[in-house]
Amino acid sequence: MLNTLINAFKEKEIRKKMLLTLLMILIFRLGCFIPVPGIASGSFQNLATNDFFSIMSTITGGSLQNGTLFALGIIPFINAFIIMQLLTLIIPPLDKLSKSGEEGRKKITQITRYMAILLAIIQGVGICLGWGKGMFDETFGSTSLTIALVILMFVGGSCLVMWLADRITEYGIGNGTSLIIFVGILASAGQSLLSAITKVGDGDVAKNVWLIIAFLVVVLFVFVFIIFVDLAERRISVKYSQQIKGNKMYGGQTTHIPMKVNAGGVMPIIFASSFLMFPQMIASFWPQSKFYQWWSQWLGIGTPIYIAVMSLLILFFAFFYSQIQFNPAEIAENLKQSGATLQHPEVRPGKPTEIYLKKINNRITLFGAIFLAILSLVPSIVFKFIGSENGLANAFSATGLLIVVSVAMEFDTQLQNQLMMRQYKGKGFLK
Repeated sequence: MLNTLINAFKEKEIRKKMLLTLLMILIFRLGCFIPVPGIASGSFQNLATNDFFSIMSTITGGSLQNGTLFALGIIPFINAFIIMQLLTLIIPPLDKLSKSGEEGRKKITQITRYMAILLAIIQGVGICLGWGKGMFDETFGSTSLTIALVILMFVGGSCLVMWLADRITEYGIGNGTSLIIFVGILASAGQSLLSAITKVGDGDVAKNVWLIIAFLVVVLFVFVFIIFVDLAERRISVKYSQQIKGNKMYGGQTTHIPMKVNAGGVMPIIFASSFLMFPQMIASFWPQSKFYQWWSQWLGIGTPIYIAVMSLLILFFAFFYSQIQFNPAEIAENLKQSGATLQHPEVRPGKPTEIYLKKINNRITLFGAIFLAILSLVPSIVFKFIGSENGLANAFSATGLLIVVSVAMEFDTQLQNQLMMRQYKGKGFLK
């Protein structure tokens, strides 16, 4: 990846895109340190023990915990995107719109943005009224006016983050939303690691040092495990029949259909965790309610029931997301029309090919879902066991590491594609 970065930086056009991407990320990080007027300094610090609050703060790069301009970050847009993905499958007009080409996708994106603004308003109100009691000063004459201004700035900050992500996607390199999340997670992890190192002298020095080393070893092992599975794929061999047109012969070559083991990436975990934590998020605005206490006791993060339900939801959403991405019937029809057959003696073109591809996809999806379930639960428990004393467990999670690895590999692929396109242009193939 380092060689790819060096080679990409040598190309003037790609270098401009990389610098624009870095500029947008820099603006995002600067916004994470701009305080919102009316919020008492450090007022959200005591909420770090709230699981949902900690996850939101990690994604925003610690901005929520510090009560700054980008406190909501890209979270409303992520939630809106997930909701639109589900609604597209349920509501026929939206499904038709999503399949109507570039214009349809633009309309879907616009609806997603409006929904994100609505969710930002709801989340801003919930944070200020549920978690912000007694945390506002009267800089603007009254507490009500201060809260209204804080909500407005939270929503405005979230809209600005969405704009930055769009600029990265359109004019930079990579997916802007993914890179914003990537930077936020790395920033939170870096701050927690630096804080743990500075506190080594507090208490047993040798024990603290060994806990940090053990924690980093586990993180490295999880990184290697993620990369190994993320690169794994099943290749279905395909052979094209030979065709004679005039005096020339076409076809006859052999290729393959790549089927990734973890095709859904981190999306099944995000879907499952959002689905399971949404009731807790709403109930956390009233921490004294019986429902919140019951939910925290039985379905709170780390409880046995939570682990079981989370695993089942990951399995469900892995298959659900696989159905969105992979269509065996369409692939089988395309192969049949192009005169291609699977290199399997018992699989004929048409319906048998569709059944075979569906069977293989279900097996791979099951393995990928089990991988995601193990990754989202087991390492997190280990992280809490090793890093609970130095605070590293709050910033590091297996889900966060999966996002970091996936985005880094996607960014590397984008750079390689850009370099390949430049080489083709230089050789005159695209002129």
